[in-house]
Amino acid sequence: MEDYHVFSSENLTDWIDHGVIVRQNNVPWVNSKAYAMWAPDCIYRNGKYYFYFPAPAKDTTNGRGFFIGVAVSDKPYGHFVPQPEPIKGVRGIDPNLFIDKDGQAYLYWSSRNIFVAKLKENMLELDSEPMVIPNLPEAGLKEGPYMFERNGIYYLTYPHVEDSTERLEYAISDNPMGPFTVAGVIMDEKSGCWTNHQSIIEFKDQWYLFYHHNDLSPYFDKNRSIRADSLFFNEDGTIQKVIPTLRGVGVTNASNKIQIDRYSLKSNEGSSIAFFDTLNTFGGWKTILDTANAWIQYNSVDFRSNKFKSVKVRALSNTGGTLQLRLDKTDGPVFAEVEIPKETEWKVVNFPLSEFQPEIHNLIVLLKDDRNVQIDWVSFE
Repeated sequence: MEDYHVFSSENLTDWIDHGVIVRQNNVPWVNSKAYAMWAPDCIYRNGKYYFYFPAPAKDTTNGRGFFIGVAVSDKPYGHFVPQPEPIKGVRGIDPNLFIDKDGQAYLYWSSRNIFVAKLKENMLELDSEPMVIPNLPEAGLKEGPYMFERNGIYYLTYPHVEDSTERLEYAISDNPMGPFTVAGVIMDEKSGCWTNHQSIIEFKDQWYLFYHHNDLSPYFDKNRSIRADSLFFNEDGTIQKVIPTLRGVGVTNASNKIQIDRYSLKSNEGSSIAFFDTLNTFGGWKTILDTANAWIQYNSVDFRSNKFKSVKVRALSNTGGTLQLRLDKTDGPVFAEVEIPKETEWKVVNFPLSEFQPEIHNLIVLLKDDRNVQIDWVSFE
């Protein structure tokens, strides 16, 4: 990459792009022709935001490879001012910052192994010698460390290639520098994209796993798309394995154009997702239902903001077909039946709703007959 953007959200559904905050050609020490700004991290301390990023240096006197720099701002969206030199004594990628309850800051990074060192109060210099974290898997690539603490347990999470694809694993300790004990897998290997990289945060009393896939670039997995799913803990503090979804997180207002192709669940037969245009993947996806009783489910739709009376569906069908909209589960109450006409072009149809309780519901779209219907979005009025 040549630069970094910052996005913000109040609800994890609607996001604002605040633009570029750091670019390779405005960092004094970075090789501005490398296009190799990799995974960053940011942390707040003493009224300042510290943004850490790896990149190759234009001066190779101290060797080739990656160094880690810092840019500082008064606000999370900038203006970030890069420091003139990278952090001394650090060589590697994937910086991660953690501040413990006693105020001590730590820097984690990877370079074949995973390293940790204390940081000084200024967040710009090491306050201890770098240390390789022992007791992690020895075979296979390890990178992308991310540390967090919960109920006195320190969780060191990291991608690990045990076979040929990265999976997300974690180790635990009672100290941020270890020793750590390998505790399990957060997310299994994913097909189609050999890498994964994670951040884990608590937001409004819920924990979330942010990670990536190649959704928008299925034939080139070096371009990644951000995903997020809810994360849960067992009573003993171990992490429940996260099953990746396209739905992700957040609550969607019923008046929005609900992209049901970003689904929570779907039937094993008769339902599929495809790009509108394989040559323009940023054009998005469509849902295809082609067997009677095939269905797709989109969780957490908020109907509380209005007394909704009708539903609009943008769809295409060369056979015509009938869609049932159900609440909460596949055999839940039907609150609309939508007749999709036989057409050769995409059409928006509008049908009335039956009365229902205006709460947050899971939305199920089910094909009633043995036809073929393609769906772009669903919206309520």
